[in-house]
Amino acid sequence: MTTVGAPLSRQSVRAGGSGLLAPIALATVCAGYALGAAVGWGSSRVALFMGDFGLSVAALTAALSCFVYARASTSRFRPAWLLFSLSSLMAACGNAVWGWYEVVLDLPVPSPSLADLFFLCFAPPAIVGLLVLAKRPVTRAGWVCLALDSWLIGGSLLTLSWSLALAHTAHAADPEGESVARAALSLAYPLLDIVLVSMVLALHFRRSGINRSAVNTAVAALALTVLCDTVFTSPLLRSTYHSGQLLDAGWFTGSLLLAYAPWGARRRGTQPARPGSAVVRPTSRPIAGSLAALTPYLAAAVCTLGILYNVVEGRRVDRVVIFTGCTVVLALVVRQGIMLLDNISLTQELAQKENHFRSLVQGSSDVIMIAAPTGILRYVSPAAAGVYGREADDLVGSELASIIHPEDLGGVVHEVRRFLAASPHEEPTTRIECRFRSGDGDWLNVESTVNRHQGGLLLNSRDVTERVRLQAQLQHNAEHDPLTDLPNRALFTDRVRRALSGRRSGDSGTAVLFIDLDGFKAVNDSIGHQAGDELLIQAARRLADSVRAGDTAARLGGDEFAALIIGDGARDQGARECQVHEIADRLRLTLSQPYRIGASEVRVAASIGVAFAEPGITPTDLMRNADLAMYRAKAGGKDRVELYAPQMQADVVRRSEVAARLRTALREGEFALLHQPVVHLAGGTVAAVSAQARWRSAQGILFTPAEFLRVSDDSDRTAELGRWLLEAAVEQAADRARAGHPVPVSVRLPAGRLLDRALPFGSIEALLTRYGLPSGALMIEVADSDPRISFDELEQRLVALRRLGVRIALDGFGSGYAAINALRRLPIDVLKLDRGLVEGVVESARLHKITSGLLRIACDLGMQSVADGVDVPEQVLALRAMGCTHGQGMAFSGPLDEYRLRRVLVRGEFPVPGSPAAQPVLTGGSVPLLAGSHGETPIPPT
Repeated sequence: MTTVGAPLSRQSVRAGGSGLLAPIALATVCAGYALGAAVGWGSSRVALFMGDFGLSVAALTAALSCFVYARASTSRFRPAWLLFSLSSLMAACGNAVWGWYEVVLDLPVPSPSLADLFFLCFAPPAIVGLLVLAKRPVTRAGWVCLALDSWLIGGSLLTLSWSLALAHTAHAADPEGESVARAALSLAYPLLDIVLVSMVLALHFRRSGINRSAVNTAVAALALTVLCDTVFTSPLLRSTYHSGQLLDAGWFTGSLLLAYAPWGARRRGTQPARPGSAVVRPTSRPIAGSLAALTPYLAAAVCTLGILYNVVEGRRVDRVVIFTGCTVVLALVVRQGIMLLDNISLTQELAQKENHFRSLVQGSSDVIMIAAPTGILRYVSPAAAGVYGREADDLVGSELASIIHPEDLGGVVHEVRRFLAASPHEEPTTRIECRFRSGDGDWLNVESTVNRHQGGLLLNSRDVTERVRLQAQLQHNAEHDPLTDLPNRALFTDRVRRALSGRRSGDSGTAVLFIDLDGFKAVNDSIGHQAGDELLIQAARRLADSVRAGDTAARLGGDEFAALIIGDGARDQGARECQVHEIADRLRLTLSQPYRIGASEVRVAASIGVAFAEPGITPTDLMRNADLAMYRAKAGGKDRVELYAPQMQADVVRRSEVAARLRTALREGEFALLHQPVVHLAGGTVAAVSAQARWRSAQGILFTPAEFLRVSDDSDRTAELGRWLLEAAVEQAADRARAGHPVPVSVRLPAGRLLDRALPFGSIEALLTRYGLPSGALMIEVADSDPRISFDELEQRLVALRRLGVRIALDGFGSGYAAINALRRLPIDVLKLDRGLVEGVVESARLHKITSGLLRIACDLGMQSVADGVDVPEQVLALRAMGCTHGQGMAFSGPLDEYRLRRVLVRGEFPVPGSPAAQPVLTGGSVPLLAGSHGETPIPPT
């Protein structure tokens, strides 16, 4: 017994124990009275007292009990208990009057007397009370049948009792026929008892289901009282009867039973039901129904016995018997006629309902099947032909298991067993989904609602194959990329999670590869997005064909792909890394092969990052590591494979911190403007200064442009920094000019920034006007590195700037693939040699020739030249010999703050190795130059 069930059980035992006290006490009192009556109560006076006033007290107790219960009750049976109370009160009064004569006055009871009146008034309220307790008919025919049934029973009993005793009783009461009152009084008791018995029998099978126990007890009490009255009216017993005999014990018990009926039944019926439990009611009473149907025939049989008794005894048949018998037969005929009409109506109604339900079953699109307890199909609706493609007759007689898919059979059997073992009230139905074999041999997805049916199963099945296919398609679409049909990020993440949490959770050989197609954006921009989609489809097909059967290839979005390589359980981690690296390199080579897009052949490369699983690593961390390795591969030159190292995460954190601080650096004033002198290589004079930005963070760290621009991916912040650099350079150049140092300033701006709406044409003119900078004092160094820049728009913008007196320099000359085109189309004043050429001009004969050729081109085009990154005296000598006019680098000076710059400008020149006398400055009195590349050596400002 569970701990929860134990207290409930103890409570029910206590309730049951307290409920038995009242019946035991009642039985004890009744048995005591019967024992006293059997021994004569010890004296005649006591016997008279107990036989009269004892019965009166018992009847009064029943009257009070029924009255109190009726006052407290709110049910529709309240009038019945009031009538039973009145009936018992009449019996109490009759016994009290009887005792008054016999005990108090010590006189014989006269006949008739007031006691007879009270006793005669006992039966009518009881009869009406029984009518109230009965289940009321709902139709007129029902009321007629009830009246006929009552008369059938009463008339048959009257016929039998009249033949046996009542005729003799009436004759004995008034042999001379002089006293009609005496004869009527002698017949009143048995006739009322017959009526009461008729009502008890007629209403026995029409009791209401509400408080049935109380009704049964009340009927039993009245039946016992009627039985005692019947015995009392017998001429043999009545002639010798006196109060206090054993017959009084029957009346006494009947009264106490009636007093106990409402309260005892109420105690037994008020046990609280458990929450959620269903009230079980019988659905039918076949035995009671059969007896109710036989009641008219039994009554007719009793009436026939009464008539036969007169015939056998040779008596003349009494007119009362003839009249009663004829009325009984007539009532039986009428009742049978009513029943016949009722049966015809019921038959027609049942036929209509049967046709209705047959039409529903046969016309339903669902298949209804009935399976016997053995699993044999006993009925299959005609819808099986349209749903399963099999005739219903072909399925009838076959086993249900024979049409279920073998893979689903085990689950179906388990669910059916569980369902049949459950309580029908808690689980009336269940739902099973499995696959059924169709007529053409295919398997259909079928959903069945299962009910219990006579020990077997009733299945209501429908074809849900299309719904299952649609759900599978929706699930596939939710987990796969619509363009390439590869698993998407969600499904790939789920498979990585399963790979890390399954039986291979400790296998460090499991690896994730992140793949990015280098140059894919250029394909989209050059030949269109449709061609780009076709390239992605071909790349996905190559990737899916290259991985192993147990591995997963996925598209994460855009031109990013991924692959999950499941470990083989090998303990040699080094060998496993080599194997995965070979797989990744093979994928790189495969994805880098040319793609045929229409009539064109397109090439892209692949950068791949590899991350291996570690104990306790999460799918998110493993995929993040592979992503970091992939970005390191792109930053390292692209078209390569990079393995993840913990240092990559530290670099990412550092870059994130720097990028976050960079967002507030401009607002907090952490940027400083430095200038690097541009020196004439012939004489060492300062021809111009190149403006450069430096960032000193709040932690005291000084960042060069190469550092903070690399970590900043915020184009808005980069544009804001460019605007600040331009305005600060113009403002300080104007201040120096007013101080007597009119040195031109150069500012480096990317070509894309010049065309950006964030730096409109009017802003540069406004700056020159606001600060009063003269013409030729500002040089814009154009960094041409983006192939998407439109030369037409750039040419128009530079021409407009030149009209303002702004000089134009081509920065990084010798490294850009579009340098020749820029020379041909753009209004260039100065060529600035790339630092990469200058660094190797002394050591490399090849670079020496290339640099010499580029300087010759500049000289032929009448352009001035500036060498960026001149750091050693040997470079100064070599460049000057080639015809380079100006240089900028550590051979002269690094970037200077404003104070040191002015000291240099006061001095006016730098010593130049092997230089002749100072040459005049460049034409125009200045060299409009721009800051060098991002690799300048920083000089900390003071």
